[in-house]
Amino acid sequence: MTIDQLASKARGRRGRRREGGATSPAIVQRPFAQLKRTYPAVALISDDQVEAIHQASLKLLSETGLDVLHEDARAVMKKAGADVRDGEERVRFDPDLINEAIAGVPSEFTLHARNAQHNVTMGGNNIVFNMMASAPNCSDTDRGRRAGNQEDFRNFLRLAQMHNVLHVTGGYPVEPVDIHASIRHLDCIQDYITLTDKAYCVYSLGEERVSDAIEMTRIAHGLTHDQLRDQACMFSIINTNSPLQLDIPMMQGVMALSEMGQPVVITPFTLAGAMAPVTIAGAVTLQNAEALAGVAFSQMVRPGAPVMYGGFTSNVDMKTGSPAFGTPEYMKAQHIGGQLARRYGIPYRSSNVCAANTVDSQAAYEAVFSLWGGINGGANMLMHGAGWLEGGLCCSYEKVMLDIDLLQMVTEFLQPVSTSPEDLALDAINEVGPAGHFFGTEHTQVRYRDAFYSPILSDWRNFETWQEAGSPIAIERANAEWKKRLAAYEAPALDPAIRDELDAFVAKRKAEGGAATDF
Repeated sequence: MTIDQLASKARGRRGRRREGGATSPAIVQRPFAQLKRTYPAVALISDDQVEAIHQASLKLLSETGLDVLHEDARAVMKKAGADVRDGEERVRFDPDLINEAIAGVPSEFTLHARNAQHNVTMGGNNIVFNMMASAPNCSDTDRGRRAGNQEDFRNFLRLAQMHNVLHVTGGYPVEPVDIHASIRHLDCIQDYITLTDKAYCVYSLGEERVSDAIEMTRIAHGLTHDQLRDQACMFSIINTNSPLQLDIPMMQGVMALSEMGQPVVITPFTLAGAMAPVTIAGAVTLQNAEALAGVAFSQMVRPGAPVMYGGFTSNVDMKTGSPAFGTPEYMKAQHIGGQLARRYGIPYRSSNVCAANTVDSQAAYEAVFSLWGGINGGANMLMHGAGWLEGGLCCSYEKVMLDIDLLQMVTEFLQPVSTSPEDLALDAINEVGPAGHFFGTEHTQVRYRDAFYSPILSDWRNFETWQEAGSPIAIERANAEWKKRLAAYEAPALDPAIRDELDAFVAKRKAEGGAATDF
């Protein structure tokens, strides 16, 4: 059965009524709003320990250095004062050069969406939740696991658009491998722009793809090239090749996007025990050194360009070598990464990840650990907020719903607590007195409809009622929910003139062959 057929069945159920006769809405959610952490981020280690990691990172960059594979990037580094020797890829950085470069990074910046109501601020105590990105596979309980494709790619974008708790589309939720790689980026970015009106992530996979992304984003926002340089409208994740290597496509992305004033998120992929030392302190030191090198390079390209510090340090299963996520070690690294980012005054990225292979208790508890490690660790942007499964190899429709539920719970937790006279409720307490109840008080009656968060998946019926209903479990409820919600999707408005210009550009680039490939 196709997605359209599944959605059609869900549409047929949408008119059913709940007890009391109220029509069930497709989505009950808070309006789109910038989320803020209402309490200080947690400091897991002391300031002296943070400084020790910082100094160790500078020592690593100055004495060992790292390999920079892009010749033009090495030239930029050399001009800025780095130790670059003819015929060598190894680059070393004086500590003062790193410190001076990162000192000019903006501590906050606005990421502009096509719809200005969906603009978000990065940095400070602001928090942004993103959709999952970059999975090669997708799954649902009806059709099982399958390779990424355009239909599922588009459906995940639709779900990202219609849920206010997902502030940004964080990248391709699933890689649509049924589109040739030469033109895939054109179709994907066109879908970003037409199926959503939120900000999005582009991939740094060579100069042509980045150039196309810049031009398509400029068209979507109706800006000139000069205006785009002063208005961040997209971002890219720049992964280092840990340990200690910066490759050509990533450096091309930093150069092109930083020059255009578009944010890059420098994110080392440091797995303790594999591509990083087995100790958390050693792994985070390597993460920090690589991140500082990438952040500093963005400032060498264009001083003041927006950039983020990305943390993705976790550990591997030392029995199998498989990546592990949602672990105590991952949470420690999330917190320490946040402390380092705050020391530098740079916006911080973390992720909501797990290693579970299906939507079960493991998926839930590892996601909760990752989520709270990011929130309490001070993350400003949470990548892979909804959908991540199998250590990032799969985007699951049911996991999207589980994660949206979790993100909405976190959102409710972060709402400020009021201690106004009405909320202290002394009159209601006096009215009820000893041994009474509050169900019938006016104080309750005027507030009960939205007094508490109503979860998407939790089943609060007693055992007997739940059993009579067929004993549904969370993954089954999630399956029904995503289909119901997807059936209610409505495309955001897009200026016809912008649509025409965008279509013309995509058609032109496809006629030219898109980005060159060797297959």
